[in-house]
Amino acid sequence: MAEKLYTSRQVAEILQVHQRTVLIWLRTGKLHGVKMGRLWRIPESELNRISGAYGEERPCQQHNAKPGTF
Repeated sequence: MAEKLYTSRQVAEILQVHQRTVLIWLRTGKLHGVKMGRLWRIPESELNRISGAYGEERPCQQHNAKPGTF
């Protein structure tokens, strides 16, 4: 059975980040996905990896966040 694939919008909703953040992660290699034409698809295993890697902390807040900013 094929693995479930998510759109960048779905991943953004699940991880509670902006869709642009997901697209940046895909372009920089922080998040792995498959580009189909001009659209990205992210496998469920990758979504599990990235969400498990950060636990309760949102990935966008791990680095370069100043106190009191989001």
